[in-house]
Amino acid sequence: MNDDMAINRQDPPPLSIREAQDRVDEWIRTIGVRYFHELTNLAQLVEEVGEVARILSRSHGEQSSKAGESPGDLADELADVLFVTICLANQSGIDLTDALGRNLDKKTKRDADRHKNNDKLF
Repeated sequence: MNDDMAINRQDPPPLSIREAQDRVDEWIRTIGVRYFHELTNLAQLVEEVGEVARILSRSHGEQSSKAGESPGDLADELADVLFVTICLANQSGIDLTDALGRNLDKKTKRDADRHKNNDKLF
């Protein structure tokens, strides 16, 4: 990318998890009409994770791409996974900022030495 393009390109401001939850909710209510049923969103999540898996298996695994198959956009597919995850959290009344904080605390206590003693990682 040349310098002129870098200057003119404006990245959106970073979103906190709370802001992302609010923006997804606003999008659903104004553009998406309503949330899909949770089981539909679960199926959507599995589909999006499958698309991430396809990209990674082609780019980092042993499987080659099919003739004419585009490589895919990993960032976009991960954003799709995040979008559907946020939908499920919103539908379930889960504040992902709190949930992630608690989850990281749990992992830190549980796994403080676990990975340091895993010879497979060294």
